Formats: sequence, C-alpha cells, structure tokens
Amino acid sequence: MTRTIRPVAVIGAGPFGLSTAAHLRARGIPVRVFGAPMVSWRDHMPAGMLLKSTPAASDLDAPQRGHTLVDYCDAAGIPRLVTDEDIVPVETFIAYGEWFQQKLVPELERVRVVSVDRSTGGGFELKLDSGELFTARAVVVATGLSGLAHLPRELGAVDGPTPTGPVSHSSQHHDLTRFAGKELIVVGAGQSALETAVLAAEAGAQVRVVSRGRGRVAFGSPPWNQPRLRPESPFGRAWSLWALTYYPHPYRRLPAQARHYLVRRVLGPLGAWWLRDRFEGKVQVSEVQRVLRTDTADGHPTLTVLTHAGATEHLSADHVIAATGYRVDLAAMDFLGHELRTRLAVSRGAPKLGAGYVSSVPGLYFTGLPAAASYGPVMRFVCGTEFASPRLVRHLAAAHS
Repeated sequence: MTRTIRPVAVIGAGPFGLSTAAHLRARGIPVRVFGAPMVSWRDHMPAGMLLKSTPAASDLDAPQRGHTLVDYCDAAGIPRLVTDEDIVPVETFIAYGEWFQQKLVPELERVRVVSVDRSTGGGFELKLDSGELFTARAVVVATGLSGLAHLPRELGAVDGPTPTGPVSHSSQHHDLTRFAGKELIVVGAGQSALETAVLAAEAGAQVRVVSRGRGRVAFGSPPWNQPRLRPESPFGRAWSLWALTYYPHPYRRLPAQARHYLVRRVLGPLGAWWLRDRFEGKVQVSEVQRVLRTDTADGHPTLTVLTHAGATEHLSADHVIAATGYRVDLAAMDFLGHELRTRLAVSRGAPKLGAGYVSSVPGLYFTGLPAAASYGPVMRFVCGTEFASPRLVRHLAAAHS
C-alpha cells in the first residue's frame, strides 16, 4: 500500500518564502505555498523607492543556477544590474521576485492561511480563507514584515496608525503624492525615513525629519570610498559584517541581550550614499533626545520633543509618518493558534530557534525577520536567503523523511 506523504506548508511568498519553497521543490518534497508574491514590496513600499542593498545583496537564493537578479535582467531585456554602483528600483526587484516565483514556484496558491494548529493525528492542521482544511507535516512561517510594523507609544494614536489619520506608519504609504502641498513630519533616521522624506518632498510636501536619541541623520560612504583591506560582504567591507553574513551559526549561542542589541544596531539607521544629494537642502532635520508625546487638535498632530539641550519644543504638521521599523511579536501572528503560541519558546516576542530554523515546536519553522533574534541581522535582508533556505530545508528533510 502506498503511503500518502503530507505536504510541507510555506506561509508567505516574499523572498524568504519563495526561496525556501524552491529548495523544497528541488529536493522533491511535496509543498504547498500560500500568499501573494512579493506583496509587502508591492503594496507597502513607496512608489519610486530604490533599494539600499546592492545588486549582489538582492538575489533570492535558488537551488540551481540561472535565477539571480542579473539572470532576470537578461531574460527581461533590461540593462544588467551588476556593480555596487548600480541602484535597484523597487519595481525591478518586485518583477524579479515574480519572475523567480513563476520559474521555480509555479503552483503558488494565492490564498490566505486563516489558522494553524496542531493536528490530533500528528503534524499541523491549516485552514485557508477558501474554507479548505488540510494537514501538513511541517509548516514554514515566512510572512515577512506583515503585521509587525512598530509604532512607539509616544507616537501612538487611539486607533493605531492609519494612512488617513494624524499618525501613520511608513508601511501604510505606497503613493506619497497625496502629501503634495502638506506639512509632513517623518520620525526616524534610517533609510526608510530618509527616503520617505525625499520622495514626499519631491512630490511637493514640506518635510521635516525628526531623529531621536543617538539616531543622527547620516549617510553611508559610496562604494569607491569603502576600505580595501577588509573582507567584502553584501553590506560593505568590515570583519563584523563578513562574519554576520557568512557565519551566523553561533549567533544563537550569544546572550539574549547581546543578540537583540546587535539585531537593532548592526546596519542600523543610515541613509544610502546615493540619497544624500536628494536629501540635503530639501528636507529639514530636527535631531532630538526623544519624543515625549503626540497630541492632536482638529486632526493635526503636534509632537512634543525634548531637545539635546534639555529644552521642550512643539513641532506641528498636517501629518506624521512613523518610519520606526518593525518588531517581531508572535502575538501579532494571529493565524497561529493559541495553543501553538503558548507552546513556543520566545525571547522578547521572537521565537527561539534551534539548528535548521526549527522552533521549540517540532515541525514549525520560522525564516526571515522572525529568525533575526536567533541568527542575526543578516535575516533582515534578502541576501539572508542564501544562508537560511538550504539549511532550513536540509533540517526539515532529515527530520521528516
């Protein structure tokens, strides 16, 4: 009698989900992949955005040759993006991800997973928004940034960040032209904040960037000014970046405080070298010690800030965009059943992962940003697929053969 092999379920069709699924398929492991391809990039990044990462750091890892960003450029008949001086438009990267999906994950199912729970017969029971129920032998969570937008308490609105309210999150804006003729405050000092500010200013908004604490507005060095006597990594030349990119194996052995600190600070707030000329002289900057609170009157927000000189100032605008990043919080992954979440070992909201990206619940894996607390800051970036995908799939294949 032939035994029916339950498939592996991959939830998410961004870079990490697609890369993982491609490796599973290459090993002949039955897999069902759920989600809209590159949806976070297509719907939650601003139009006109350029990737901070270099072309070499923008490849989705594949189990066979011929599926890099350069390969896509050749197939699409567009100029190759090769050197560190070449800048990748977000529209090109989205098209590359969709091409990768069509080539290597053609049976992608564009449905949403409503719930995941342990199955009484072993494995996991998944419910889809189509109403279908099915059992998977293992589940890979690769949902990217979905549901993880972070809004600090001092910026919080009663109903949370909303695109049309007084305070929003940068992930809620694809079209920044709606701020033409408006006064806009962007809170943050990283690439997201600085590029959002530039795109809004170029669309006709009057923009002020508010950077907090030690987050000074600064820009990286161009490729030709990188130090030459240090090892090369996708993020620049530095021993620490090289080690974190290619040897993140021991990262999960570090104390929790060190791991979480490095995830936040390594490759922290810094604008891309090519953004400086578009920013300086076009965007106002207020570097403050912290934001104390946000008040709203007649729909217009006012930030009360503490300056580095110890004075209190009030900054008003028509709208505030919080480019304050993302926080991993399993509580936000409400598709995971309550019992499943209570059984997961966590560290500051992130799952604790063992070898092969497996969680404390056997058969449940996490990759991408939720894995950063265990495998380091490289998991925040597309090039992390090169390390994560083959190792996760190798562990899964061995554990579930």
